[in-house]
Amino acid sequence: MTEFQPDYTHIVDAAYNREANRLPLYEHGFDPGVVEAIMGYEVKSLLTGDLKDKTEAYQRVCRFAIQHGYDCIPFEICVTMVVQETRGLCGHGEVLINSMDDVNEWPWDKKADEFISKFKSNFDAVSAALPPGMKAVGGIGNGLFETVQDFVPFQELAFLQVDEPEVFSALWEKVGDLQYKLWEWALTNYADTFAVCRFGDDLGFRSSTLLQPDAIRKHIIPQYKRVIDLVHSYGKPFLLHSCGRIYDVMDDLIDAGIDAKHSNEDAIDTFDVWVKRYGDRIGNFGGVEMNLLTLNTPDEVKEYVRNLIPEIEGHGGIAIGSGNQISSYTEPANFIAMTEAVREWRGDKQLDHIPAP
Repeated sequence: MTEFQPDYTHIVDAAYNREANRLPLYEHGFDPGVVEAIMGYEVKSLLTGDLKDKTEAYQRVCRFAIQHGYDCIPFEICVTMVVQETRGLCGHGEVLINSMDDVNEWPWDKKADEFISKFKSNFDAVSAALPPGMKAVGGIGNGLFETVQDFVPFQELAFLQVDEPEVFSALWEKVGDLQYKLWEWALTNYADTFAVCRFGDDLGFRSSTLLQPDAIRKHIIPQYKRVIDLVHSYGKPFLLHSCGRIYDVMDDLIDAGIDAKHSNEDAIDTFDVWVKRYGDRIGNFGGVEMNLLTLNTPDEVKEYVRNLIPEIEGHGGIAIGSGNQISSYTEPANFIAMTEAVREWRGDKQLDHIPAP
């Protein structure tokens, strides 16, 4: 066994649908509480501090990632933080857009400036915290659909589509402009921080897409393509995180230029189905469903991963991790079991626990 050293090029290879020399681990997010529980040091409180505190927080996340065999850390700041801070997305916010006057009067440019002013220090801190061989995966969080829902919650968005189709159409375009402007800023200033750029946009649920496939093709995918093309112009692969049964628009998403996809739920299809269906065209990230990481035992998690890897070998770029993210309800012992199973299969030297600084 060799001692683990991070090498972000493995994630890049997987995203470009090339089989990496070392099977990478990947997560859409690390809950700070899980990091704290496993590593025994503070993270969350530091994230609300000054630049020095934030840098220390991200350095600790990097140590956690290296401890468990990751080449990259997840990092994004969500656009919704300058809309309704996800209240609308979660169905608890106001309807901000009812008319074309609302579209025209919302302070789009000021909100872009507010985002940059509030969160530049987070991007600076991550850039300073990354050790040699490690980069981030992420960028500007929330895709178009999630951001639109923070302006107009999902139920009211359905009414808007029927009652005010011109307003509905204009809203997608204006939010797309906002996201593109923020991505331009991020890539102009922090392109080297990222191995892979991505956003999360949950387009579906267990049985279908949340919007009609034609509406996704008309309003969402063209705005995706703008960001994807921008990411590609900086020589970066683009990863889409999307939950749900989105088979009806997968060909459209691939045609728009996504290089890889993340997220899977076994109630829809197990990871090997996604891999075998799309592995000849895009990289596939994920594999270990959230219920497994929450409800099963560490031994069962290890056995699942050991059985999964041979099923997906030889199907292009793969990165293993949770089917969603390491959330507050993830059992720490099950997370460790998942990473150990991958690292044992890779032949990594298992590092001793890193003590709190």
